[in-house]
Amino acid sequence: MSKNQKNNIIDAEYAELLPFPTFIINEEGTITQWSTTAEIAFDTSQEAIIDQSMTVLANYFTDTFPFKTLQELSNKPKASQLTEISVKTKDGSSMRADFVTQSCTYQGQKSLLCAVVFEDTNVNGAVLLKELVDMRLALDETQMLVTLDHEGFILAANDNFLRASAWTPKRIIGKSFWQLFPDKTHGNTIPEQIWRSLQQGNVWHGEAEQLTKNGSTYWTALTAIPTYCLIRKTSRFILLCQDISHTKNELTKLQKYAYVDAETGLHNSYWLEDEITKLVKEQREFSFVYLSIDKFYTIKELHSSELQESLGSLFKQRLETYFQDSTIVRINEIDFALLTSLSDWFIEGFLHYLEKNPIYYERVALPISISGGITRFPSAFTTYTQLMKTSTATVAKVRSEGGNKIVSLTPAHHRQLNRKSLLETRLLKALDEKNLQVLYQPQIDGKTNAIVGVEAFVRWHDEVVGTVSPGELIPLAEETGLIHQIGLFVLREACLQAVKWSEAGTPIKVSVNSSVREFRDKNMASSVMKILQETQCPPTLLYFEITEKFALEAEFASSIQTQLEQLEQLGVSFVLDDFGTGYGSFRYMQILPITSVKVDETFIHATHKSPKTKRLVHSMVQLGKNLGLTVVAEGVETKEQWHYLASIDCDIIQGYIISKPVTANAISEKLHNA
Repeated sequence: MSKNQKNNIIDAEYAELLPFPTFIINEEGTITQWSTTAEIAFDTSQEAIIDQSMTVLANYFTDTFPFKTLQELSNKPKASQLTEISVKTKDGSSMRADFVTQSCTYQGQKSLLCAVVFEDTNVNGAVLLKELVDMRLALDETQMLVTLDHEGFILAANDNFLRASAWTPKRIIGKSFWQLFPDKTHGNTIPEQIWRSLQQGNVWHGEAEQLTKNGSTYWTALTAIPTYCLIRKTSRFILLCQDISHTKNELTKLQKYAYVDAETGLHNSYWLEDEITKLVKEQREFSFVYLSIDKFYTIKELHSSELQESLGSLFKQRLETYFQDSTIVRINEIDFALLTSLSDWFIEGFLHYLEKNPIYYERVALPISISGGITRFPSAFTTYTQLMKTSTATVAKVRSEGGNKIVSLTPAHHRQLNRKSLLETRLLKALDEKNLQVLYQPQIDGKTNAIVGVEAFVRWHDEVVGTVSPGELIPLAEETGLIHQIGLFVLREACLQAVKWSEAGTPIKVSVNSSVREFRDKNMASSVMKILQETQCPPTLLYFEITEKFALEAEFASSIQTQLEQLEQLGVSFVLDDFGTGYGSFRYMQILPITSVKVDETFIHATHKSPKTKRLVHSMVQLGKNLGLTVVAEGVETKEQWHYLASIDCDIIQGYIISKPVTANAISEKLHNA
């Protein structure tokens, strides 16, 4: 409880807020306060009654009012309630009311607060107002308070505000609200926002920089509150402030450290992201230059122990000398960036400058070369993420071509890189929303022409980027690491579909393409087993197709071989895809759990052109069968190819001559009509 609350210190504003007639009598029996409500109820102004003896109250009450009791209460103020008293009205009649008293301190004197509570008065509202006043007293002790009139002129300010702002009551009363804040000549300032909210009858809350009497500034957490007095029919505004200058200063220091590269003193990548975002929002034109030091770590390893300064600091000096009017940022140890308005030819001339002004060690120039890219806003990108992806991809391309070059990206290159960035974002969304489609290409028995299996293919049509071809999707998924998630999605869909076909009485095997990257994950086999269990798919209906690249890595990675063997023991089969295109096919059939081989389509397409290729395909089919493997021919597109493969006893035929990849429903119809 505050000191004021303990002593029941009452001010005139409290009495004004109460919804019934109130007045205050001191120990001497003199009326020292008379509320506006009392003026209305008793038709007597404050000027006419204040400083009068309490005996004048007889004019407002009937003869039955116990004035002796009131005299005793004024001598020794305390809480009391006199019920069913009669109050005279203007027309000469009387009204019943309760007379409630409360001890208080007013104008430094012990006094008696008196209230006339008529029968129709909302007492609950009075209790609530008392609570609000107590809250006001607590805020007055702990916060800075400023009261404004409807035009924004200062009516009152408490001691906390006066101490923080160095103003005196004489100097601050009558000043304008705008004089509390520093003069900001640009844009939508905080005072304007506050004043607009107050004029609209809304509360405003936020951080604001305020001005002291001597012109210095301090920061506050400020709440601006509009109020309206129904009795006096006037608006007022209250500013509730808390000094947060210390916290703000500490935060500024932390932000400064967070935004600065410790080694060079340059802005860092955190600052760069904020700055780029701001420039993009303001639609400011600028060039962004990404520069990366080639062979940085090799040079550092050779010379860092002898260099008096770090290589990064020495390179920074060259940048600052050449790009004097540009903002320089250190992104990481080897990468720097520039925000500049300089022309491309001048930027590219930095390489020539480095040749003429190299960094020396023991009078020998260090062999520093630079790979870089120039990107322009607003023509090239719209977000910081797009900018960085474009820049790093450009630097990687320049470095792969030998480095020591700064290139300005063409619009076509930007479109290509931006599409790649957009595709990555959309692919993440597609995976999250399961917005990918699985199609199935039938595989038929070479003798009976019955469908015995299907190969599952992932397809993607996006509402933003349109249809994405497999040739674009799969490399993107490999590069971004999303191939594992896509693989598990296709696997789950394929297993669910295999179960449906099996339950419909037409069990067929489903082949799923797998990436070596997926099986580098030591938990891949466990993930497959979990999906088989959750979908209730028999493992014997599942085939994994692996390429020779996969097999090559599996040969030297025991963890991959172990996972393949675990799945083989469970009943899952493996198909060696692109059979005949590599050098190790025979060896892989020996060391890996292969049950089928798939003759590559390049051989199938050449059978009608080259007798030698025909004989080669025949030999591959016979070799596979002699080894007890099922032989699949993929990419079959003509009847001639189909008839030839059937004539050499090829087990399974797959290709556009049979069907292109289609939906699961289309496969079901083919099975039903077979």
